[in-house]
Amino acid sequence: MQRIRAVTLDLDDTLWDIAPVIRRAESELWEWLTQNYPRIPQRVSRETLLAMRAGIFEEHPDRSHDFRFLRKQVLAKVAVMSGYTTELVEPAFDVFDRARNQVEFFPDVIPVLEALTTRFRLIAVTNGNASLQKIGIRHLFYDVVTAVDAGAAKPARPIFDEAIRRSGVERGQILHVGDHPENDVQGARDAGMKSAWMNRSGGDWPANLCHPDAVVTTMTELQDLLIGSFAGKS
Repeated sequence: MQRIRAVTLDLDDTLWDIAPVIRRAESELWEWLTQNYPRIPQRVSRETLLAMRAGIFEEHPDRSHDFRFLRKQVLAKVAVMSGYTTELVEPAFDVFDRARNQVEFFPDVIPVLEALTTRFRLIAVTNGNASLQKIGIRHLFYDVVTAVDAGAAKPARPIFDEAIRRSGVERGQILHVGDHPENDVQGARDAGMKSAWMNRSGGDWPANLCHPDAVVTTMTELQDLLIGSFAGKS
């Protein structure tokens, strides 16, 4: 195994639990819409608003990797359905976006990121639209690659290739870490990278997929693995 010089990291469910974040963001968005555009809750329910995303996916298959675009399309459709203009889209999305970027890190995250960033090029690779600048940890990362940047979401090859290009090192010198067996581990393997499965929940590995190069349950274990087995300097 070549010496690891860069580490690409998934964000949602790897550095923080995303489910409560999205639930809170959607609740705050719905409350804002109810207060400022009262005809919306008269025409559609909150559940209908969420379900409309599936239809938007079908209408824009070429933009299925762009969650920001998809959410704005839903808001635009709801606005017109309720007799409003699409001027509400941007301020409504800002409400969601602010809440979406209020995350609670897993306890091990910040100390390990601070330690690893002095030894490796850390690159965030995400299908979502979290803003590391707004969250407050952008300074710990060498770069950030999103599905929108690459024009494709994990596990598609282009997003990993873009991360490899930006890292400035060989693909075999990069370890990708993420919680999703297919999107993160299999995607990284297919791109020629090393892979580590972040298995915080103690789940079973899917029998139909090749095993990752490593399995960790915390960022602390990842740090021990990198420094003990894959250690290298950028």
